Amino acid sequence: MKNLQHRWESNKIKRILALNEKTISKFVAMEHRRTKRIKTISEFHRLRGLPKPAHPLISIVDYSEIQRPADISETNWVFDFYQISIKRGINAKMKYGQQQYDFDEGIMFFVSPNQVFRIAPEPTKTERSGWMLLIQPDFFWNTPLAKTIKQYEFFGYSVNEALFLSDKEEKIIKAIIENIKQEYHANIDKFSQNIIVSHIETLLNYSERFYNRQFLIREKSNHQILDRLEKLLTNYFNNEDLAIKGLPTVQHIADTLNISPKYLSSLLKVLTGQSTQQHIHDKLIEKAKEKLSTTSLSISEIAYELGFEHLQSFSKLFKTKTNLSPSEFRQSFN
Repeated sequence: MKNLQHRWESNKIKRILALNEKTISKFVAMEHRRTKRIKTISEFHRLRGLPKPAHPLISIVDYSEIQRPADISETNWVFDFYQISIKRGINAKMKYGQQQYDFDEGIMFFVSPNQVFRIAPEPTKTERSGWMLLIQPDFFWNTPLAKTIKQYEFFGYSVNEALFLSDKEEKIIKAIIENIKQEYHANIDKFSQNIIVSHIETLLNYSERFYNRQFLIREKSNHQILDRLEKLLTNYFNNEDLAIKGLPTVQHIADTLNISPKYLSSLLKVLTGQSTQQHIHDKLIEKAKEKLSTTSLSISEIAYELGFEHLQSFSKLFKTKTNLSPSEFRQSFN
């Protein structure tokens, strides 16, 4: 038992060192390019050559009127406000994390405060069109959406996971945007905030519906993701280094599949009814059952080989998933 504990501690140190190496690498990569934070909608208007916003906490911008700063491609950008937009003629590559993507058609995507992204314009000029809805978080203060907006997971998707709208869907979204614009350009009164927030909530609900449609329509590519996930988890749990690496995280799985964690979980929930974490646990329990029924390893040794630092954590998860303790499951085979 002491030897097993020593191996646990040794592997824990190795995992910490590996994590520190990754953190340093990411920090060095970020230092190659400066990050510029835009704190307010008024500042955004000024930097993009737009007139002063009609409302300090919310604005709808005509994308064709935006002026790009000269250093836009050399800078990582961070906004302190939400951005929802449909853009055409972007004529640029957008960088999010370690992935770069081309967009040459109309897309709708969502950026939440503190997301980091970069835009690399192409030399060829194209006619740009579309709109951007900018919302300071303070605008939602004292409304239910201040809390429920966190439930809309597409704010955590990467730019490659943008929403592609049909003509009919785009007309629905555009009508809502026009209602918002009309309301905040009118005389502001005590009803204005609730009415605008209601329109925004409607827009988000429609977006969630359209994303759900997108998951289902892209059946072939989405099932390819399922196949890759299955192979990834199988290989991970069959790897002899599992005890050193520890259990796979949702972030690790998503990074390996080149998908944002929230997009992956949303996709899996639509296709299978389960989150990414549940898929990891199912594969883990499958491997645990195999070891319990076909090997003479002790339960402590099995927990160690599956990447657990504590036997109690393994036993608790196993019982939660199977309604049996590991020892009860093993006895059922004897």
